[in-house]
Amino acid sequence: MSEIIRQVTIRGRVQGVGYRAWLAHTAEAMGLQGWVRNRRDGSVEATLAGGDHVVSEMIARCQHGPSAARVEAVVAETAQPDVLNLRQPGERFSILSTL
Repeated sequence: MSEIIRQVTIRGRVQGVGYRAWLAHTAEAMGLQGWVRNRRDGSVEATLAGGDHVVSEMIARCQHGPSAARVEAVVAETAQPDVLNLRQPGERFSILSTL
């Protein structure tokens, strides 16, 4: 299993509906590393790192999110390892402040 890192942007009604907490909880339960944060434009941004199949499964789950979310688009791009440095020290997965 190869390790990959993806930068994911989720658009739609994804702020104020528990999307960041849902994503962090789900990603951690799947054994992924990374972070998630709200963006000022109303989207949610996340970095997901782990096995390629697990990351792909998490990206697929991002299409739906928590029940109150209404996802319009999910865009995933390859990311460099240094993006993981934004995590809080000692955490596998962090919820960050809004960018």
